[in-house]
Amino acid sequence: MSRTLETSSLKRKRPEADPLGLVDNERAILNAIKSKKDLGIWVRDIKQETKLTDHVVNKSLKSLLTRKLIKEVVNIQNKGKKHYMAVEFEPSKEVSGGVWYVDGNLDKELVNILKQLCLRCIRVQKVATLERVYEDLKKQRVVNFEISSQQVSEILNSMVLDNEIIEVKSTGLSEYYSIPIGTVCYRFDSGPGVARGSKIGAFASIPCGACPRISLCTPDGIISPSTCVYYTKWLNIDF
Repeated sequence: MSRTLETSSLKRKRPEADPLGLVDNERAILNAIKSKKDLGIWVRDIKQETKLTDHVVNKSLKSLLTRKLIKEVVNIQNKGKKHYMAVEFEPSKEVSGGVWYVDGNLDKELVNILKQLCLRCIRVQKVATLERVYEDLKKQRVVNFEISSQQVSEILNSMVLDNEIIEVKSTGLSEYYSIPIGTVCYRFDSGPGVARGSKIGAFASIPCGACPRISLCTPDGIISPSTCVYYTKWLNIDF
């Protein structure tokens, strides 16, 4: 074999350069992060998946952050644990908490505003279904995002848990005349001229059953039975 052919063969065997200029360790870590998409990945899981040392992982993460290929995100279930995500993804609802959270913290101002609007709607109508409250909020356009019926339901459920309103079923009589019998409605617990509906049973009102964050509740998470004020309050109810 000639020297020319040997040189050509060696050139063909050289590995291709990384298009982003990453070294092998950085590429392995970036691939591990991208594989989790909108769920992100915890630092310890990166180390376990890549089998790289702490020093190498930390150095590579710093490099990837500097290159703006990844970002650090707050996971509301584990705020104390650093999670990373590729820049092309946005955190899922399970990670960010959805529209009610900003940077991992509950947007109390937004929740309170929507609660007040729901209360006003129920006060005017005396008895309101989820659909009526939802339509009323949509017309007012008080938020800069498209609010969903599910999100309004979460607000109403939290108000029930806080004893601000009660959940009842329509009897089809008095204030309920325009609402089909058995339809779930919301109203204030008492007041002049307020007709009684069929109150939802105690078992159906267990906080866990109505909680909009139940999918995020874990024994050791930010949301957990041991720290839930609603669950503690329910345990102290004298049935």
